[in-house]
Amino acid sequence: MTNPWPATISTPDLKLQPLRFRDRSQWNQVRAENRDWLAPWEATIPSIANEAPYDATQLPSYFEMVRIINSEARQGRSYTFAMWHQRNLVGQISLGGVILGAMRGGHIGYWVDKNYANRGFTTQAVSGLTQYAFNVLQLHRIEINLRPENAASQKVAEKAGYIFEGERPRYLHISGNWRDHITFVKENPAVK
Repeated sequence: MTNPWPATISTPDLKLQPLRFRDRSQWNQVRAENRDWLAPWEATIPSIANEAPYDATQLPSYFEMVRIINSEARQGRSYTFAMWHQRNLVGQISLGGVILGAMRGGHIGYWVDKNYANRGFTTQAVSGLTQYAFNVLQLHRIEINLRPENAASQKVAEKAGYIFEGERPRYLHISGNWRDHITFVKENPAVK
C-alpha cells in the first residue's frame, strides 16, 4: 500500500483535511470556546508510581502537534483530520492505533464544536473516514470506543453503521479516572 498522506475526504457538508499551520488561531479559538463542553470526554494521563507527575502545562505547541500528527500519518500509524463546514472548523477526527498484518484495524475518535453538535456533521465525518479506512487503507475492522453515558456519540456510531460489540471496563483514563467504555465495530466486507 502506498501511503496516501496528505489526504482530503469530502462528505455532503464537510471537508476533512489535515490541520495546517495557518489553522492555528481558529483551532485555538474553537478549543478554548469548547473547553468545558469537551472536558468530560477528553483523555487524561494517569499518575504512575515512581514517575514524575504529568505536567499538563507541557503539552506540545500547536505547531509541534501538527508536526507529530503528520509524522504519524506518514508512518501509517494514525490519520487526523480537521472537520471543516464551509470556512468553519467544526471539529477533529482521527483514525488511530492503525495495525496492519493479520489484524488490519484501527479506532476512530473525534470531538465536535458544541455549536455544530446534533447536525449530522460527526456522523458524516465518521462515515467518510470509515470509507477512507476501508477503501484506501484497506483495513478490515474499525472500532469506536465511547463512554456509556455519551448518548450522542452512541447515536453517531449507530447512524454510521457501527454495531455494538461489548463493554470495556476501566478502558481509558478520561477526565481524571479510569472510565468504562462500550465498543462499536464496523468491518470491511471487501477485505477477505
